[in-house]
Amino acid sequence: MTGRVTDLDDGPGRHSVGARLSPPHGDGDSAPWADKLWAAARAGDEYAALDVVTDALAAGLEPESMLLDVIGAVQHKVGIEWAANRMSVADEHAATAINDRVIAVLPARRPAHSRGRITVACVDQEWHALPARLVSETLRLRGWQVDYLGAQVPTAHLISHIHRTGPDAVCLSSSLPTRLPLAHSTITAVQAAGTPVMAGGLAFGADGRYARLLGTDAWAPDARAAADRLAAGPLTRPVPAHQTIDDLPHLGDQEYTLVAKSSTRLVRDTFQRLEQRFPAMRDYSDEQRERTAEDIAHIVDFLTAALYVDADDVFTGFLLWTAEVLTARHVPARSLLPCLDLLEERLHDFPRACRLLAAGRTALASCP
Repeated sequence: MTGRVTDLDDGPGRHSVGARLSPPHGDGDSAPWADKLWAAARAGDEYAALDVVTDALAAGLEPESMLLDVIGAVQHKVGIEWAANRMSVADEHAATAINDRVIAVLPARRPAHSRGRITVACVDQEWHALPARLVSETLRLRGWQVDYLGAQVPTAHLISHIHRTGPDAVCLSSSLPTRLPLAHSTITAVQAAGTPVMAGGLAFGADGRYARLLGTDAWAPDARAAADRLAAGPLTRPVPAHQTIDDLPHLGDQEYTLVAKSSTRLVRDTFQRLEQRFPAMRDYSDEQRERTAEDIAHIVDFLTAALYVDADDVFTGFLLWTAEVLTARHVPARSLLPCLDLLEERLHDFPRACRLLAAGRTALASCP
């Protein structure tokens, strides 16, 4: 492997399958303000960023456009710049914190007549909260009462909140496909409580295919679409929840369950066999060894998620995005191949896993 970390959990998320925001839809009036906010965020200048927002609002820019076409556009660029190795993780965190801070400058007016109550939450273990925050603020601007619960909300606590507050719908956000199994259990639990679910975030696929697969009542590609859908009328009340095996019959082969339960051992064994096959790893620093183990763990996590939804794209999309990140850091994409080979040796009795690993090798063959 590479000895280089891909910063999945510390960075802004995976571009093809992760936490990036949808590109802005605004007009030319917002673009100059986005450029100014980007300059302030890139410099780590919170005061300048706050001035950009207040000046833009004073100049007549609509708050929703400020939120989505300026702040959202800047966060989208943060993800691009980090992936291209033009921003460090620390710089990305600083810029994201500034974007989160300036949202508070937007006007907060209590509507005369609320359209209803919506709960917005991230799936448990999902750290990328800014997309959900943008949805929450957009709904507030449009007259909804919103309970924004933030990142990684445990399902049991979400259900308790629903019973206490009685929302009209839950908007559930997830950016990483590795959270799809947890998302499925959350969707089922919320629906069993009698509340419909709208899903959003790239974990559910760019076209929402995994939201449909997991039985959500609606899917939205971005904050505007989510607000428009809720404004169009109540979401369809859920039918009685199904068991996972009924929703996803391919899980009957037990591959997902067995690979998920053995993931820790699979990562450890793959690392050890990689070290035996490539003696140069013995000269790695402690940090390089730790990063290599993390990279293997990410590969196994995405393989497991792909098994859950039986989708090659979940795995190949992750590998191609990782290849781009590594290439930007002057690490050849082919360095991922030995890990795939070793995993296939360990999983030779699992036909779907072997199919996914073969698809991964094919995808990586197209990389420079």
